[in-house]
Amino acid sequence: MLSMTLLSWYTTPRTLHKANHFSFHPISEVAALFLGIFVTMIPALDILHAHAASLPFRQPWQFFWLSGGLSGFLDNAPTYLTFAAMASGIAGGTAENFAPLLRSSLGTSLLAAISCGSVFMGANTYIGNGPNFMVKSIAEHQGIKMPSFTGYMLYTCTILIPLFIIESVVFFRH
Repeated sequence: MLSMTLLSWYTTPRTLHKANHFSFHPISEVAALFLGIFVTMIPALDILHAHAASLPFRQPWQFFWLSGGLSGFLDNAPTYLTFAAMASGIAGGTAENFAPLLRSSLGTSLLAAISCGSVFMGANTYIGNGPNFMVKSIAEHQGIKMPSFTGYMLYTCTILIPLFIIESVVFFRH
């Protein structure tokens, strides 16, 4: 993928870059954010895994809402890793080996809830999903007025939270 990116960059005429107002500014913002997230989350994964059994979370709907809530402010990939490590601690696995999760019905239910919560609820904010943040950054760099962080969140939560309530009742209530 990096090779194709470089090939595209070097073979595209500079006049097209200028006409499209292309810059690396948006991707550099996202890259800096994600670098910070992934560097600082390693200790958190170990702590959550170690203390998972003592935490009061066992139901898929709890993992759906917890992972979703965090995903709105962190992004879905690190959120998924965080709660999968926690679920692995409950199922008797390790933070590096999720195989015990896949062998139990509770584990697969928890992973389904974590996956859905992490991915779906990331759309609630600009920073909860890398593409949301990048689109906002690109638009603002082009001078397009975008809703504020809170404005965007109010708009998405008005529409999405009722849908997530229905989803958690239908799919994750057990």
